[in-house]
Amino acid sequence: MNQRTRLFVARCCIGLVLFINLNCAVQFLSKPEFFRSGFELTGVPGSAMVQGMGLLFLMWNVPYVFALLHPIKNRISMVETLIMQWIGVSGESILMSQLPGSHLNLKASVHRFVLFDGAGFIMLLFAFLITRRITSNNPSKPVNPKDNC
Repeated sequence: MNQRTRLFVARCCIGLVLFINLNCAVQFLSKPEFFRSGFELTGVPGSAMVQGMGLLFLMWNVPYVFALLHPIKNRISMVETLIMQWIGVSGESILMSQLPGSHLNLKASVHRFVLFDGAGFIMLLFAFLITRRITSNNPSKPVNPKDNC
């Protein structure tokens, strides 16, 4: 796979994770009543909590935007997305394992996050690895980002 193709594939992977993250954020912000029960929340406080999660999703996705724009030039953002995604899937897995069996809706919601964040981590890791090969082809020669656009 040539450098242009690897960069394109990496951007597709990052873009898909970003799109799903932002879609979730928008849904949580605009229709919190649809998601309250999955977190065993009700009423105005439940809606506010779901909307707060939506705001957090928006904040957390800033590095994903920079990684998408240029995963080589913005390498630190690429690393940040990997770390953030790993924290998500690890933390959610621990959280899910500690939930009592009587909270089926909550467990199901957390399980969906584990699956999504796990898939997102794999996609971002793939994007990281294939763009890493671009930067390490010739360590003595700096990569010109314009060559890879």
